[in-house]
Amino acid sequence: MPGFDPRPPETYWGLFRRESRLTAARRAHAIAVGDPVRAADGMSLDWTVAFDGQTTRYSLLRWDDIVVARFPRRNWQRLRDVPVQWWRLWRSGYVKRFRREARRFSTIILGVHQIYLAFVLLSLALAAGLVAMAPDAARPWSLLAVPVLAYGILGALTRLTRGKPLYVAHLVDDTSFTHDHASGAEGRMHDRLDAMAERIRAAEGTAPEIVVIGHSSSSFLAIEALDRILARDPGFGRRGTPVSLVTIGSVIPWIALDPRAVQVRGSLARVAAADAIGWLDVRADWDWLSVHLRDPLIASGLSSPGPGRPAVIRVRQQDLVAPDLLRLKSRQYNLFQTHFQLLMSAHDPAAFDYIEFVAGPEPVHAVVARAREGRADGAGAAGDAASRAPETTLG
Repeated sequence: MPGFDPRPPETYWGLFRRESRLTAARRAHAIAVGDPVRAADGMSLDWTVAFDGQTTRYSLLRWDDIVVARFPRRNWQRLRDVPVQWWRLWRSGYVKRFRREARRFSTIILGVHQIYLAFVLLSLALAAGLVAMAPDAARPWSLLAVPVLAYGILGALTRLTRGKPLYVAHLVDDTSFTHDHASGAEGRMHDRLDAMAERIRAAEGTAPEIVVIGHSSSSFLAIEALDRILARDPGFGRRGTPVSLVTIGSVIPWIALDPRAVQVRGSLARVAAADAIGWLDVRADWDWLSVHLRDPLIASGLSSPGPGRPAVIRVRQQDLVAPDLLRLKSRQYNLFQTHFQLLMSAHDPAAFDYIEFVAGPEPVHAVVARAREGRADGAGAAGDAASRAPETTLG
């Protein structure tokens, strides 16, 4: 389940195929990625992965259409909604808790909104300057042109910074979606999650294991989908088919700390308590677009059901990226490139490698069990570093 991304799902298939070729070369495996097929109901993009003769069926949840409806929004919508949203969050005490639990990520999110505010003020200043250059005879009527000119300038600035390296419009709109989803103002994901939950539930008994992976914003969407299954079928995961939840680049406290995210916090607490479902949180301290300081339950103001819920793997950047690439400034400051790194092949053959993790010979539920016990003894999907601590660092 991908994050807040307007790109077509085939983009993820292309990334998976490219990284599979790298993993095959680096680890001497035979990996073949099948052609992508859009599901008849349009809900997913599906493909198969043959890894040394073992086949994995991979389904990517589609919600790019929902993202496109939210990003990019018109600036008049941002000017209308963003101040109201942040006034609500500030009054509730959310901002203080968010900064405490997600120092780096909150710096990015709050910083991007400050940049947007600066764009608004700069647009007004430039528009006023242009109007001031008008002949005296045109005043005061020319003053009416200030907001029109400012709006046009703001549109140009947001278009220029919509992508890398700043991603201003993307992160502003992503934040609005997140808090609208938390409060229930954005309801388009509910039907999609209901359908995905039914798809996951129906897969029980059809394969050796079921793995639900949530990246970025889907770290909380995946939890909501599993909670829907448990509400309909409390025995899910207890009938012989191991079920694992894997959160990567998690941003769970981002939404769960919102006072209006009652449903999200309920889903989080119930899934965390469902010990029939293994939960692995793959963290990267160098990923500024994730929340990784501590247990996402405690960071969200909830009680932890016990150690290993979730089990944690921490991955080092230097083991995933070649040293010459790691030194490139263009890569260091590309926050989205870094955010996606955990979905890629690892430079070090002994490090966490997403392709081998999801399609390799070791079952994911076995990796989760070892991480829960604080062990990473053995190369392959989980790396080769050993530790007896509750959190495992792989390299």
